[in-house]
Amino acid sequence: MTIEDMKNGVSKIRNPVIARVFRELKLIEQWGSGVRSIFKEAGKQNLPMPEIIEIGMRVRFIVRFAEAVPLRGELKKTRGTMGCVTPQVTPQVKRLVQVVTKELGRSELMLKLGLKDRMHFVREYLSPALKADLIEMTRPDKPNSRLQKYRLTEAGRAFLASMDS
Repeated sequence: MTIEDMKNGVSKIRNPVIARVFRELKLIEQWGSGVRSIFKEAGKQNLPMPEIIEIGMRVRFIVRFAEAVPLRGELKKTRGTMGCVTPQVTPQVKRLVQVVTKELGRSELMLKLGLKDRMHFVREYLSPALKADLIEMTRPDKPNSRLQKYRLTEAGRAFLASMDS
């Protein structure tokens, strides 16, 4: 099958079991309509045309958005007034950075933030702040240590200073 065949709606089922399940769950409308629909929709919305690239026995399908969209949990970086790059953060991460006045453990941070749900704290506060490099672990080689504490990074201190100005 060629890339042109795909664009024209030719379909070859490689795994009939998965295909049948997708069909029964109504995750697909009909065989061979997906690629055509994607190209048609991109044209209607004036988006860049998708690319299909052959890589050995596989294909890579690239669909571009009209503008960059950060992945969930990914923090976008923007230029601050001083020209330096500062992370654009959620209100939760901003609150966390504001309470990290010294090295503090998870329980201490949750207490300062008035939070009780550990999973919510880790998902919405701690992980995004670590990913944005605003805070760091004092024991990075032992992330689950009961002695683990967190402190501001240089970027975290700069972010905090930019909030004050």
